[in-house]
Amino acid sequence: MSPRDGSAFLPFHEDELAAQALAGQGAGRAAIRSFMPDQHRAFFALLPYLFAATLDENGWPMASVLTGEPGFVQSPDPTTLHIAARPAAGDPASAGFAVGAGIGLIGIDFTTRRRNRANGRLLAVDDGLTVRVAQSFGNCAQYIQTRTPTPRKTVPAVLEQLAGLDDTARALVASADTFFVASRSRSGIGAEGGLDMSHRGGRPGFVGVQGDTLVIPDFRGNRFYNTLGNLLGDPRAGLIFINFGSGDILQLQGTATIDWHPIDAPAGSERLWRIKVERAWRRRRVFPFSWSFGDYAPTTLATGIR
Repeated sequence: MSPRDGSAFLPFHEDELAAQALAGQGAGRAAIRSFMPDQHRAFFALLPYLFAATLDENGWPMASVLTGEPGFVQSPDPTTLHIAARPAAGDPASAGFAVGAGIGLIGIDFTTRRRNRANGRLLAVDDGLTVRVAQSFGNCAQYIQTRTPTPRKTVPAVLEQLAGLDDTARALVASADTFFVASRSRSGIGAEGGLDMSHRGGRPGFVGVQGDTLVIPDFRGNRFYNTLGNLLGDPRAGLIFINFGSGDILQLQGTATIDWHPIDAPAGSERLWRIKVERAWRRRRVFPFSWSFGDYAPTTLATGIR
């Protein structure tokens, strides 16, 4: 079968199917391809940032972000991405960007609400990264707040490793309308699994903070249950929050539990998941953009907060 055959969709893995059963709904089939359609390849080349999921030395997912000039991501063929960037200095996820390692990617254009995801393996790590794509699929525009970036200079930042969430970290999480989550399929899933990088959005305050535990509403999405399926099989997760004003980046690792039928949940949410934060890192003023806020997605405005 030709890799360009649009009918050649990959199956959901068994934990995604289990999550769909627990949720009482599913997408029917996974519009997930083993290659990138041309529109996805062109889309990645427009971006000045790319969010990535890798693994640390203990197999925990780490969430990170790569940046460059628009065009720093190129696709020479439908199963390859070349990224002309490496993790920034001090990024605690750096060690996971190694030849042969798995990687999950999400490209998101905050100006247009477009987003596409891919995962695969790192074929080369030199002056940049070369990824062999194994899975590729698009996502809808729900819960994406529009913002317009303007490049700005940054200076090397000291990596702060936090014993837990301090007041500054809690304030960032509690005010966020956007974050990203890295997850992995459990060992034994096979070719249908891998690393995944996903976006979550809501009104400021949609992520509840209870000490070192985050309470996250799961709003209606594409019904693939990629993230929750992965967390069902392996509850370890990595999260990244960005202060779009200051450029601070907060990266977290924690374990997830899922409440499939919550009694008290924000408007629009169908489930709740909780992340018990176990490790946290902060780098100040390192995201190389200033941002002009546009508007909230209509789907965001229809949701509640904790």
